[in-house]
Amino acid sequence: MTRGMLYVISAPSGAGKTSLVNALCDSALDLAVSVSHTTRRQRPGEVPGRDYCFVEKPEFEKMIADGAFLEYASVFDNYYGTARATVESMLATGRDAILEIDWQGARQVRELIPECRSVFILPPSRAALEQRLRSRQQDSEAVIARRMQAAISEMSHYAEYDYLVVNDDFELALGQLRCIVQAQRLSSGRQIPQLERLLAGLLA
Repeated sequence: MTRGMLYVISAPSGAGKTSLVNALCDSALDLAVSVSHTTRRQRPGEVPGRDYCFVEKPEFEKMIADGAFLEYASVFDNYYGTARATVESMLATGRDAILEIDWQGARQVRELIPECRSVFILPPSRAALEQRLRSRQQDSEAVIARRMQAAISEMSHYAEYDYLVVNDDFELALGQLRCIVQAQRLSSGRQIPQLERLLAGLLA
């Protein structure tokens, strides 16, 4: 069985990454998000096990000590991490997996799984990004200012990624993500194991 492809997708908060990834998974077969662990509080509307695996800090730190994470990072005073076993299980069955992680996590994953493909999603402008953060109506002015500064820092790492997608028009950005996935699935490395009989017949 052909091993699945791992996609690392990063973006500053408010760029629309989660909405794009959800739409991508809804439209692509054998593609799913690996659910991350986090110590932050559950937000309204979030479902444990679907959006995040919510754990207390001592439990997360024990998982770190046990080497259970493929990557982890501290963001806004909370831990976020990707369980190694979850990702390996998905890839081993031929299923493509997506990690929604920041640049720190992406750097760790690239070192451990260099064959992964990484995508950075950019907002169309700073003004648009700030407006999206404000439209959530969940954060104070101080938190919004902090998130904007963090977004600028996050975006400064764009050149480390294989692909850049600007989320100005949602459907256009979604189409570009689909193209990236389809291109990887048509690569010779993925196709040859599936086309062995055809190739043997053509070359006989």
